[in-house]
Amino acid sequence: MNVFLAGATGAVGRRLSLLLLADGHAVTGTTRSRAKEAQLRSDGVTPVVVNVFDSQALRDAVVRAKPEIVIHQLTDLAGLLEPGRRDEVLTRNARLRIEGTANLVAAAIAARARRLIAQSIAFAYAEGPEPHAETDPLASGESGSGAVTARGVRALEQAVLNLRGIESLVLRYGRLYGPWTWYDAPTGRGPLHVDAAARAAQLAATRGAPGVYNIAEDDGAVSIAKARRELGFDPAFRLPTPPVN
Repeated sequence: MNVFLAGATGAVGRRLSLLLLADGHAVTGTTRSRAKEAQLRSDGVTPVVVNVFDSQALRDAVVRAKPEIVIHQLTDLAGLLEPGRRDEVLTRNARLRIEGTANLVAAAIAARARRLIAQSIAFAYAEGPEPHAETDPLASGESGSGAVTARGVRALEQAVLNLRGIESLVLRYGRLYGPWTWYDAPTGRGPLHVDAAARAAQLAATRGAPGVYNIAEDDGAVSIAKARRELGFDPAFRLPTPPVN
């Protein structure tokens, strides 16, 4: 099948590209940087340099690709751990989740895609008994940077899940660790290795009913029973040969 992967050069995106290509899919992947076109081509991906805030350019790119499946792996978190930049980065990432997601959804509709898969987060639940199921409420985030993140997450999920005519799945990822992330080892509750994150999206391309899925390690923070049952997800999954930078 034809797959349009938004965010193909990110920590999850590049590893996901390899898995999709191994399944025999034709992958068109986005990047914001012309410098990364060669990297995508070397991986076997058809590159598209596009700014997701340019709705017309994004629409044109997706329509040209004629995808049956559109996958949203976009984030904008560069500099998050730098002193004094947290609020700025979270605001920027929330804008991507709100405006970028809306543009990608509109493009998927225009391209008549059959399935849309989007990355969300599994550490945005309101306080309450654990493990959190997908039906538990998300935090309201009434003040500070938490409010910004909460608005972005809610906007992303509402834009994706309220579609008609497209099978829409939201993958709520745990806290990523592994190659090309900030952490080499699990940190915090509900961690998730980047390879397992990519594997979940690979599985969701052809499995699972529309809806929300927790994707994390089974440490009691969130329930992953639904993802195990419907997607065949295993948080222990690792790529046999990690790609080289």
